[in-house]
Amino acid sequence: MVIPTPDYVRFATHYGFSPDFCAPANPASKGIVENLVGYAKRDVPTPDADADLASWNEAAVEWCAERNSLEHSEICAVPADRLAVEVDLLRPLPALRPRIGRAEIRKVDKLATIRVASARYSVPSSLVGMRVEAVTYDGVVRIYRNDTGELGAVHDQLGPGESSILDEHYPTPRKAPSRAPRARTETEHQFLALGEHADAFIRAGAAAGMTMLPKEIEIIVAELLPAHGAAAVTRALERAVRFSRFRAEDVRSILAIGPAAPEPVDAGDQVVIDLPTTEQRGLDAYRIEGLA
Repeated sequence: MVIPTPDYVRFATHYGFSPDFCAPANPASKGIVENLVGYAKRDVPTPDADADLASWNEAAVEWCAERNSLEHSEICAVPADRLAVEVDLLRPLPALRPRIGRAEIRKVDKLATIRVASARYSVPSSLVGMRVEAVTYDGVVRIYRNDTGELGAVHDQLGPGESSILDEHYPTPRKAPSRAPRARTETEHQFLALGEHADAFIRAGAAAGMTMLPKEIEIIVAELLPAHGAAAVTRALERAVRFSRFRAEDVRSILAIGPAAPEPVDAGDQVVIDLPTTEQRGLDAYRIEGLA
């Protein structure tokens, strides 16, 4: 028993024919196709070896016209005449090629996106509210307009929970986030009053996944700010952000070093550090009197 794949069934449905499979262990049913290929190889006239494709196609067309004008031994009729009778029964072929793959109908939401297999994909914003056909095949999701069949978007297939959003699908460019951190406590108000470096400290710390950032800010405001002053703490916060240090102890260490902390240099550059000076003495200073 032959079980066709879903893609083959969709292909046959698209072109409107019923598959007729060869029976297992029956060479005669398969031989009909093979004999036809051999028949064409033996009888189709071949142009010169250096002829182009157009010459080969022209020779094949002439041969088909010649053979189809002769009476066929099996049907006892001329194929060209039989085709003229049966042409009215043939349906026109679809204008588009079949879309092989898993096809699903989706409605475009207000965000100009659709969901396929729990993943979200964007489509042109002009399709909002319309139905589209999403075809998933070979790791690619192709989205077609359901009314015209026109290809609207192409995305790489994603896993559940992921999203693929393309900026060209929207009439205006994507706006950068502009919402500033909002203080919820008096301690946070005092911290944000330090200026842009405090703001950058919170943003960078949150992006780095610092879940205990409010506690670190409380220590900075309660202990470091009164002891060192706003100017010194602000400089320390700027340095902490540069080196991705978001704990209160890191800021405390920067404050302990002071403003004279050496700046990092690129690989291969000379590092100049002011070392403490010591008294230099010669060997005579270590001689013991009375010894030669």
